[in-house]
Amino acid sequence: MNLPNFITMLRIASTPFLVWLIVEDHLLWAFWVFVAAGISDGVDGFIAKRFNMETELGKYLDPIADKALLVSVYITLGIAGVLPNWLVILVVFRDLMIVGGALLFETMTHSLTMQPLMVSKVNTVLQIVLAAAVMANAGYGIELDGGLDALVILTAMATIISGLAYAVVWIRRWSQLEGR
Repeated sequence: MNLPNFITMLRIASTPFLVWLIVEDHLLWAFWVFVAAGISDGVDGFIAKRFNMETELGKYLDPIADKALLVSVYITLGIAGVLPNWLVILVVFRDLMIVGGALLFETMTHSLTMQPLMVSKVNTVLQIVLAAAVMANAGYGIELDGGLDALVILTAMATIISGLAYAVVWIRRWSQLEGR
């Protein structure tokens, strides 16, 4: 296992600890663990690209780590009452739809390729920023004067648009296969 994949595995391993911190209402510590996990995501990608250490495993492991972390954090923040439940449901449903579509496509065709969409990258950034802002707000007691509400709406819109974009991708792929 190379260094970028090891860093990704550490990010996956940090997820249960982060969930525990949120459940135990240690949102300040949760914020910093979440920031460290976010930094590790950038670091493993940089190392993989810069030092030609990209692997097939890493192409699958990195998005799995991102989804495990974000979905776990969103569910836990929703249970803790610091994120609206409707947004948590939206985020989780979108990710289940994407993962389910990918698994179905791979099962049926054995030809899945991982190609994240730009709108999905924007969505992920917004989801990360919102989760960090919510934890910082709760942990530090910072009032963002409606900024969190605006970020919730932006994140919801990006989540919907990203989910619809992936639905279009899956429909096109299936249509191409059925047209053969």
